[in-house]
Amino acid sequence: MATAGIDIVGDRTLRDLLDERADRYGPKTFLVFEDRDGNVTETSYADFRSRVDRVAGALTDLGIGSGDRVAVHLANCPEILEVWFALATIGGAMVPSNTANTTSELEYVLDFSGAVAVVTQPSYLETVERAADAVPTVKHRILARSDSPASGTVLLNELSRTETVAPRPVVGSEDVVQILFTSGTTARPKGVLLTHANALHGGERESRGLLLDESDRCLTSLPVFHVNAQVITVLSSMTVGATCIVLEEFRATKYWDQVRRHAATQTSLVAMQLRTLLAQPERETDHDHRVRRLFYALNVSDEERDTFEERFGVELINAYGSSEAMTLVLLSPVFGPKRWPSIGKPLLGRTVRLVDLDGNDVPTGEVGEIIVQGVPGRTLMKGYHNNPEATARALRDGWLWTGDSAYADADGYFYWFDRRSDMIKRAGENISTAEVEFVISDHPDVAEVAVIGVPDPLRDQAVKAVVVPHEGRLLSEEAIREHCVTRLAKFKVPTIIELRSELPKTSIGKISKGVLRKEAAHVAASE
Repeated sequence: MATAGIDIVGDRTLRDLLDERADRYGPKTFLVFEDRDGNVTETSYADFRSRVDRVAGALTDLGIGSGDRVAVHLANCPEILEVWFALATIGGAMVPSNTANTTSELEYVLDFSGAVAVVTQPSYLETVERAADAVPTVKHRILARSDSPASGTVLLNELSRTETVAPRPVVGSEDVVQILFTSGTTARPKGVLLTHANALHGGERESRGLLLDESDRCLTSLPVFHVNAQVITVLSSMTVGATCIVLEEFRATKYWDQVRRHAATQTSLVAMQLRTLLAQPERETDHDHRVRRLFYALNVSDEERDTFEERFGVELINAYGSSEAMTLVLLSPVFGPKRWPSIGKPLLGRTVRLVDLDGNDVPTGEVGEIIVQGVPGRTLMKGYHNNPEATARALRDGWLWTGDSAYADADGYFYWFDRRSDMIKRAGENISTAEVEFVISDHPDVAEVAVIGVPDPLRDQAVKAVVVPHEGRLLSEEAIREHCVTRLAKFKVPTIIELRSELPKTSIGKISKGVLRKEAAHVAASE
């Protein structure tokens, strides 16, 4: 790399980071994993590197190498991280799949990414087999978290006993190490191309923003197939030589007991989890923990924030980020005023503007689109996989156009205004309304459909579908729901379905979702 292009990451890779930390912190615990039954395993930095080497050798034995993509359809477990770093070692890329994906959704992920293999666990095997059967590029089905082979699969544990030393091809910091599918304003999710540099910058940026060091123990129950857990917990921990604690699942009834048992100092929640924790009976031990601060990235009500901080004795740190920016862009200052409900100020190294439709900066206090300055492939995503048009719309002249809107005060604090108009945020998951509409419109009795997000007191937003049947057809809400259940992940299936004779239209004949949203807001306000 030329001298002029050197930044804090340089031409290092995820594997370089692992080697550096294993050399320095060898026997120290890197990963603590607790499964849903309460079984706990601990892995040191040195042992994690050895495990990664064995998995890299196993993948090599299968003929997987530089440039290959491997899908991972797993609940939280050590194997996700092992496969991710093993692929980074041999020049491949991980394609995480949301475990809620249906067969058709997973089939799309496998096919569009060109995955040559998929790693899963017994509980998801049936879905994976049906999806992989339809995708010719998938040559290997690898079963993790099992000692019992299934027909047509190979066991990761057996493969990892290999003596093969994986080749170490030349891998650069701007090579893709992950294709992360994220919902947007299109009927199908887009594949965000994330590089080694993106991952390393994320770890550097977030660990500094949250003031982490090697004494920290960072805990998450959020899915590792999303960037939050990847960066806030895993990469931030490795960057500073700390310990990361990964829970297989979130259960409000035992979460704080796990926080105490693992001596966590930092954790991360979404709003739904925060609310379910507040719904638990108060206990004398609610203050008994070592958590210095709790990171979350969604506004909750003033009452919820105050009650949570007082009850659990922990400070909430608000923020804003995206997969395309490899997570955080704005973060509430750890020290200094938070100016609730501000989503914070730009992190060190981030430059953020609020602009109108023509790209002009809006005045202080006025709403504009959030755009983020950066270098594609380093501090911003490299682009969207096989989608040059969407890439060109999002990445313009060194700026990422997020589609999200906010306003800022005179001191540079940002305040959330609205999310992408065609995006629903439900319990921490992004849902594309276009994707849900695409599925519903495929029903033979549906003439028109519009999907919007409406307020939900627990999960932020609920999915509402307003449907117009073909004239003379009998169509029920239950028939629409059943149609969706087999084609969409559970969290995407509409919870509210309204049948109408027509939809509101604009002067040029387009469906006016703005009218539907105003109607929903009026109903919510009157309840």
